[in-house]
This record gives sequence, structure tokens and C-alpha cells, in this order.
Amino acid sequence: MGKLDGKVAVITGAASGMGRASAIRFAKEGAAVVVTDLNEDGGASTVAECKSGGGEAVFQRTDVSSEADIKGAVARAVKEYGRLDIMFNNAGLGGAMGPIENVTSDNWDRTMAILLRAVFLGIKYSVPEMRKVGGGSIISTSSVGGLRGSGYLAAYCAAKAAVINLTQSVAIELGHDHIRVNCICPGGVNTPLIYAGSKGGYEASEKNMARMQPIPRAGRPEDIANMALFLASDEAEWITGTAMIVDGGMNTGNARFRMSNMGSAGFSGPSYQRGS
Repeated sequence: MGKLDGKVAVITGAASGMGRASAIRFAKEGAAVVVTDLNEDGGASTVAECKSGGGEAVFQRTDVSSEADIKGAVARAVKEYGRLDIMFNNAGLGGAMGPIENVTSDNWDRTMAILLRAVFLGIKYSVPEMRKVGGGSIISTSSVGGLRGSGYLAAYCAAKAAVINLTQSVAIELGHDHIRVNCICPGGVNTPLIYAGSKGGYEASEKNMARMQPIPRAGRPEDIANMALFLASDEAEWITGTAMIVDGGMNTGNARFRMSNMGSAGFSGPSYQRGS
């Protein structure tokens, strides 16, 4: 018996990193998964991995900045599997970066569209389908950056803080519908979004991130997948409105990572489109 037997999940940003790890874990635990992403090759690979372990999954190309695409992802779950039980609003990027006076309005808006507006839309379109089946679990990816600010990442941190508040607000609304709403605050997780743009790639990033928090190793996508699985499962049926911190202790303040060497502004796009 799997922890998610009979449940149907939509996961955004599931072509790589934390979304991919969560999709594979959900499928292994019995869920049918709609894998969504802009990265079609990565999405197809995630689906293949889900199926290789005996799970069920399909890919839906989704731009989370598009309301129609998010609505379509939910519709795909209902069309393919007849219901929706779990929505994991996970897709993300670094977004606008650099000194605040150099951040452009366009890059600020792009950041908010992907990190905040997409979460709102994922919740909005999940709720009616979850009501039909008597409840569900909505999970969103926030960040430790949403709990305390970080210089040169103002847009990212502001969006992630808003995700936490949105989570709490909507949890109040939906509790009587047995729809639980929670978010996860990862710390330094070594995903393609991080190491693809780092000198030395994965190995160098792994070593650098091991020094960022009390537990001396980089976070792994599976660390977040484990928490997502718990929140999606019936084991968390009395948990809602929470921001679950999964960071190796970074939020204690023992973080030596700094962005102060970032003198120019820019935009950190998806891991497969560096510099977009």
C-alpha cells in the first residue's frame, strides 16, 4: 500500500530538481501524476522515470505565468484520471537579482508572475475540483528567503514571503472543505537551478552549499520531496496553514552565504534556459 494510493496530483516545475523528485516519489507511493513544465524533454524524462517504477504519469506543457496553462493542467488531471487531490505549486526561478535600484520593473513583474501569481492561480483552479472529491492538499514552494530577507534578492524574497501569507490566508478559507493548504521553505538545495550556473557545476556547488547551514551537506531534491509527500498524505490531515522549514538549520542564522558581490542587476531564469 502506498501513501498516496488512488490520489491524483499536479506538480508544476516537475522536469527537474525538487519537482522531479516529488513526482517520482508521489508516483512510487501510488499517485497518478500530471508532470508540468516548460521543459518538454525534462518533463518526458520525469514521466518515464515515474513509469519505470510502476507509477502512472503524463506530461502537460505548462507556462505557469499563463492562467490558461495552469487551468489546462488541472483540466488534464481531471480528464486523464477523473479527479484532483493534490496540487503542488512548485515551479520557480531566481528571478530579478542585483541592487534594488538597478532592478527593472519588467524583471520584478516577471518574478512575481512566476513565484507568486502562479501559486494563486494553482490554488484558484484546484479548489473546485478538490471540493468535488471531498477535500485535498495544496502545497506550494516558498523558501527560507521568505522568512528572512537576503540582500540582492529582494524580489525573490518578497514573493516567497507572500506565498507564506497566501498559504495562511487560504488555509482559513478552505479548512471547512477539508482542503489543506501548506507551503515548504527549502534552504540551500542543490538543484539544476543552482549548479547549472555555478563554476565547477554540481560538485563545486555541493561543496559550497555544505557550508551554508549547521548540517554540513547540501540539501537534496529528495529532502523536499519527502516533506511534500508527508503534506500530501493523509498522515498530515490535521496540518494546514503551515510553512514547513526544510533547510538543514539555515534559518537558525548560521548561514554564511552572501550575495554582496553582485554589483549588477539581472534575471535568473529557468535552469534549462540560463540567463533568460
